[in-house]
Amino acid sequence: MGELVAQSSRRSAGRWYLRLSLALFTIFAATVIYFTNQFMTQRYTETISNRAELRLALYSANLMSELQRNSVVPQLLARDPELIAALTSRDYSLSTARLLTFVEEIGAASLTLLDSNGRAVAATNREELGIDHSESPYFINALRSNRTVYSTYRRADGNYAFIYSRKIETTGEPLGTIMVEVDVGRMERGWAGVTDAVFVTDADGTIIMSTEPLWRGLSEQAALVRQPASSAIERALRATQSWATSPAEAYLRGEAVLRREARVPHQGWRIVNFTTYDSVREKVNGILALQVMGFAIILAIAFWFMSRQTASRMVLFQRESAELRALNRRLQREIAEREKVEKTLQVAEQTIAQSSKLAALGEMSAAVSHELNQPLAAMKTYLAGARLLLQRQRPEEALSSFQRIDDLLERMGAITRQLKSYARKGSDAFEPVDTRAAVSSALAMMEPQLKTRAVNIIRTLPNEPVMILGDRLRLEQVIINLLRNALDATKASPDPTIEILLAAGDMVSLQIHDNGEGIADLDELFTPFYTTKQPGDGVGLGLAISSGIVNDLGGRLTARNAANGGAIFEVQLPALKQSRAAAE
Repeated sequence: MGELVAQSSRRSAGRWYLRLSLALFTIFAATVIYFTNQFMTQRYTETISNRAELRLALYSANLMSELQRNSVVPQLLARDPELIAALTSRDYSLSTARLLTFVEEIGAASLTLLDSNGRAVAATNREELGIDHSESPYFINALRSNRTVYSTYRRADGNYAFIYSRKIETTGEPLGTIMVEVDVGRMERGWAGVTDAVFVTDADGTIIMSTEPLWRGLSEQAALVRQPASSAIERALRATQSWATSPAEAYLRGEAVLRREARVPHQGWRIVNFTTYDSVREKVNGILALQVMGFAIILAIAFWFMSRQTASRMVLFQRESAELRALNRRLQREIAEREKVEKTLQVAEQTIAQSSKLAALGEMSAAVSHELNQPLAAMKTYLAGARLLLQRQRPEEALSSFQRIDDLLERMGAITRQLKSYARKGSDAFEPVDTRAAVSSALAMMEPQLKTRAVNIIRTLPNEPVMILGDRLRLEQVIINLLRNALDATKASPDPTIEILLAAGDMVSLQIHDNGEGIADLDELFTPFYTTKQPGDGVGLGLAISSGIVNDLGGRLTARNAANGGAIFEVQLPALKQSRAAAE
């Protein structure tokens, strides 16, 4: 009897021990899950925050790119001969069609031509025709300035317009104003295509751009009271979700949003976006589910020992336990494979970044090599001539060659300084330059190559100075590249001829015409590293660099095939007015 009581007591103590172990294990599991939830939530929140900051920087860069791209358009259209002629003659029958040919290529929202009284005489938006803008700041400020002016104003419908305007004049007399409206609606639609609410404020803190129309014209505090950020993001999700996705409410109900702000380097603007934490909870729940499953497996084993009654049930529980352990191993393998894939992606991203750096370094090295080849070749020729003159006891002429070599060394130093500061591309160092002198200097630089071949050079230059505002060294660099290409193009010609024609007007036109075989592919001509020469004769950077230099000087470089054979390269640059040149 006492033995039975002792066995019963031992069984009761064993059951209490198992119950206590189960309680302790449950507390341990709850603690692990709690701290795992805190840690993983913080980790994925930081990831979402970093992505939000990166996306905000991208939005700001795209906004500045759109504004800067449209800021150049009024300067170009203000020099359009047809628009100037229409304002002079007051015949605007073709002006609207002229503006329509530009608007799609430019990517602007609208183009409007105003006469000297502020009346819209031509517009891509025909509803604007005849409207009086004489009291508008963009018209008044444009007439008062010789530069392109920027204005922001709010329309009657509550939307904001972003306008660049510039005065059109001839011989110092204002004829009218050209207006270019920036198409910010395209960017706002792009912002609404993601799970973000984005807005831009001006220097006074007023919202001028937003994915939520109800926010425009309000301060941030007033806007969030009128339409909360989570509701605005929910509207964006509803607008972009497909038939296969869940409703937006399933992701936003009860969720907070992340706010990030950045400065836009324009008129004191700031850009703000709100991002949901929808993916954080999804990822954390996935990890917690794995933990819960692991603890469930352990608890199942514990219950299996506690509820064991017969050998048959023991075998059943063992089989179930084995299946759960196999499932756990599969899950662990999947987790390990996923971690391996993430590490592989990180390595691939680092490799791509390194490759991009090497590509940029290679392009810069090729550019330096290409720009220094011409003076190096000339130096080699002058050194050979100086050596021959010294052998013939003609030191005075040899000194002249050494002086030219010294000039070439100075030019090489200027090229390296130019390439070092190439990223700035500023116009602060521009000065009046006589294009005739630049052509003569370039021909002098090409003298060694011209002497090696019997090439007929025909020069047609004006008697008066042809002045532009620019950098003489870079202009000579463009002319040398074009002359070198013309020499290469006439190698197979029986009577090689290169004609240089310089004409002056509102625009300075410099044409270099050769009688070679012409250009086979005009579309790819100015693409970097595109060349039709044999390997070793060129790397395809000359025309790409020349086009960039001409664009920096405010002009453009074009190429075409001549009707009687050969190719014509034309450099068009803005002419420097006599009054401006005298002032400088």
